[in-house]
Amino acid sequence: MAASANYSVLGRPAFFLTGFPGLEKAHLWISIPICSVYFVSIAGNCTILFMVWMDRTLHEPMYYFLSMLALSDLGLSSATLPTMLGVLWFDHRLIHFDACLIQMYFIHTLSITESGILLAMAFDRLVAIRNPLRYTTILTNEAIIKIGLGVFLRAAFLVLPASFLLKRMQYQEENVLSYSFCVHQDIMKASCSERRISSIYGLLVMLLSTAVDSLLLVLSYAMILKTVLGIASKEERLKALNTCVSHICAILSFYIPMLGLTMIHRKSNPLGQMNSFQEY
Repeated sequence: MAASANYSVLGRPAFFLTGFPGLEKAHLWISIPICSVYFVSIAGNCTILFMVWMDRTLHEPMYYFLSMLALSDLGLSSATLPTMLGVLWFDHRLIHFDACLIQMYFIHTLSITESGILLAMAFDRLVAIRNPLRYTTILTNEAIIKIGLGVFLRAAFLVLPASFLLKRMQYQEENVLSYSFCVHQDIMKASCSERRISSIYGLLVMLLSTAVDSLLLVLSYAMILKTVLGIASKEERLKALNTCVSHICAILSFYIPMLGLTMIHRKSNPLGQMNSFQEY
């Protein structure tokens, strides 16, 4: 508490991260599978990047998008794990307000970036199946760079105002967050100021990013399925669908944890209220 008191004297609120309530004695054991998943993620993503870099036969649009997804996943893991392990290993729960905002910014920016890359990969499959003869002329290296840059800038500029809105709000001297990392709805919930503007903006960001991406993903696969069903040969239909399997797995690995976090947050809120970035 001495650290939090000194922090409050400097005019900044103190934020305390939460591990697994009721399982404090098992935090060390809980950290083992978390670290294992993290190291597997690092090894897998680095292997993907190395293989795409070294093998010229993989210098194709789908693998470029896969490399972007691997980079964003590495960034997202690295943004969340340090504070999580700090809580589990050393019971270091205090995080400075500015550090909390920075972590929140990267978590949401990279989450939206991943969503956009998954949509770009769906577009890649759509072009490959519906217009295979124009595939290389539509998805040129220049087009891929523009898509990747556009996806990242969309995320960066959408999340930036949310950080400034949170910074202008008032907080208690000591605030306990619900997770072992900082996310928008959790910081906003700790505020004692009017939350309406921040909540509306957060909902707007969700609608303009993940909600739109999810809708376009469904539409893309509806068009892909329509095209595949129009193919006469059963073998060719299976071959076309097989090219989408890895992308579908990537979509599920992104949305299932996100939905799980949403359900956990809603269960912890008896009123079932949805705060702004709850989907991330």
